[in-house]
Amino acid sequence: MTGPLTASPAGVNALSWGGVALTLLLVAVAIAVAARQRLGLTRELVTAAARAAIQLAAVGAVLGVLFRYAGVPGSLAWVAFMVAVAGQVAGRRGRGLPHARMAATVAVAAATATVLGALLGLGVLSAEPRVMVPIGGMLVSGAMQAASLALLRLRESATAARPAIEARLCLGLPAAAFAPYRRGALRTALIPAVDATKVVGLISLPGAMTGLILAGTDPLTAIRYQIVVMYMLLAANTLAALVAAWLAERTLFDHAHRLRPLPAEGTSP
Repeated sequence: MTGPLTASPAGVNALSWGGVALTLLLVAVAIAVAARQRLGLTRELVTAAARAAIQLAAVGAVLGVLFRYAGVPGSLAWVAFMVAVAGQVAGRRGRGLPHARMAATVAVAAATATVLGALLGLGVLSAEPRVMVPIGGMLVSGAMQAASLALLRLRESATAARPAIEARLCLGLPAAAFAPYRRGALRTALIPAVDATKVVGLISLPGAMTGLILAGTDPLTAIRYQIVVMYMLLAANTLAALVAAWLAERTLFDHAHRLRPLPAEGTSP
């Protein structure tokens, strides 16, 4: 007898495609509520659900080939592709800052390479495609979020606090002119990761741990993996925010330590 959850050869309950199809009922509920309340989101909900299924199916097929044939070089190439995409996405948050996308890309790349390299070099994780790709994806995602928030806050501070910054510059304090705003940007960027780490296991079971438990892994083993994930994300987010803020701050001032003019909010740089 088969159902949404069927036994795999290893004895682990595996979710069938029939079970996935049944969850469309949940999407239908969301669409019905949006239509009933006239939210104007019906088409977007349908599009989002369809895109999620198509994109994930395509990525699953690509990863199947990657894991089977590409090996470690292919895995690193895939992680590099994710870094490039994440840099473009994070850079949009700093639109108006000079070279924001470059700063975001370098920040995400530096954080991902440093933390992933440390995990592999210390032997915490094995250098296998099935390990490197998902872990790399987690690192890239966390670093992207941190870089996005850091650039966004820097952009807002450079615009709103221009008089105060220029006043410090006039007093001959170039090093201290932007320091408070840099620290504020870093704090803002790290709050989500810090808060998530504080309450992990109390409010929700994170994705990595949940996936392992659903796959039949012993909860204590899943917890060890989740601890590694939370710690690596803290490091990656911190490094990404720091590098993004440092690079963005360097482009905000010219060679004479003058704050460069920024375009108005909502306009292209």
